[in-house]
Amino acid sequence: WLALGWSSAPFRGGSSAGPWIEDMTLEPVIQVRNLTKRFGDFTAVDGISFDILPGEIFGFLGPNGSGKTTTIRMTLGLLQPTEGSVEVLGIRVSEHPEAIRPRVGYMSQRFSLYNDLTVLQNLRFYGRAYGLSGSGLQSAIDRALSMAGLQGRQHSRTSELSGGWRQRLALSTAILHRPELVFLDEPTAGVDPVSRRAFWDLLYQLIAEGVTVFVTTHYMDEAEHCNRLAFIQHGHRIAMGSPSQIKEETMSGQVLECSPSDAVKAVRVLRERREAGDLPLQQVELYGSVVRMVTPHAESQRGAIHEALKAAGVESGELSAIEPSLEDVFIASMRRDEARQSSLSKTPNDIRRRST
Repeated sequence: WLALGWSSAPFRGGSSAGPWIEDMTLEPVIQVRNLTKRFGDFTAVDGISFDILPGEIFGFLGPNGSGKTTTIRMTLGLLQPTEGSVEVLGIRVSEHPEAIRPRVGYMSQRFSLYNDLTVLQNLRFYGRAYGLSGSGLQSAIDRALSMAGLQGRQHSRTSELSGGWRQRLALSTAILHRPELVFLDEPTAGVDPVSRRAFWDLLYQLIAEGVTVFVTTHYMDEAEHCNRLAFIQHGHRIAMGSPSQIKEETMSGQVLECSPSDAVKAVRVLRERREAGDLPLQQVELYGSVVRMVTPHAESQRGAIHEALKAAGVESGELSAIEPSLEDVFIASMRRDEARQSSLSKTPNDIRRRST
C-alpha cells in the first residue's frame, strides 16, 4: 500500500460537521454501481451497488468469504473490477486510483505494522511515507498518540502491545495524514469487548471531525453502532438501510423467547418438529439457557410450541414476544438467501436468467 503513492493532504472534513444526519440529497463520497469481481469461474462480488454519504459510519456486514474485503480493495483501486464502476470523492477509481490515495486512510484486516519497531518508530515511518515531515509530522504524531491514548507507550515495541492497543496504533497510522474517508476492514477481529468499545469511541471522534468511515465487521453489536448497513452474502447485497430500517423491513416473522427446563433438548425438539412441518418456525436458536424462535404468527403458535415441548418432557416456561435483534434479522436474511440460492441452482439456466 505504501508503494502506491500516499502523500500528505489537508483535512477537508471540518470539525463543524457534527453528528451525522441522514440526508439522501447529499453528494455521496462513495458511489458503487453493479460492482462485480470474478476469479476464473468463481464470482467473489456479484453486481453490488450502494452509496456512502458524508460523515456517516457505513457498515458492511457478512460472514467470512462473503466478498467484503474484495469490495473494499476494488473501492480503493487496489483490485480491478471485472464489471461495474466505483467513484470515491468524485473520482472514478478505475481511471485515477492515485488521485484518491492522499485523501483516504486504510486499515487492513491483517495487522500490518512492524512488530520490531516501537510505537513512535511506526508512527514516524508511516508519517514520512504519507509525505509528512518536520513540525507537521511531529504534530500529527502527538495528535495520534493523544487520540489513541498511547502516551507513555510510545517507546514500547509494537510486539509488546495487547491486541486492543495494537488496533489503536493501526488506526492512528491510518489517519496520520488527516484523511476525509477511512476504510477499516474488520478492525476489531480477535479483540476483547472492552477494547472494541474503546476502538469505537475513537471512530466517533473521527465522525465528530467530519470523517466518513466505511467498516466491515461480523460483530452484531458493532453493526448496531453504524448509521447504515449493507448485508452481503455470496458476493451480493441482500439488505441495506439503518439498523432500525433493516429490522423493520427485512424481518418477516416475529420473535418468541422462553427459558425452558432443558434448553438444549427444547432446541432439538423444536427443530425436529419444524423439519417435520408440525410447527411453522423459521429459525430456532439457543442463547445460553434461553431459546429464541422466529415464527410468522407468534400469538397463534404459543400453544403449539408449549404442547410440543410438554410432550417431550420439557417445561417451556413463559413464551414472550420480543423485538428482533439485529442478529435475528441477520441470520434470517442469510438463511433466506441460502434458500433462494439453492432454489436457483435447481432451476434451468434459461428460466434462472429471466428470474434474475
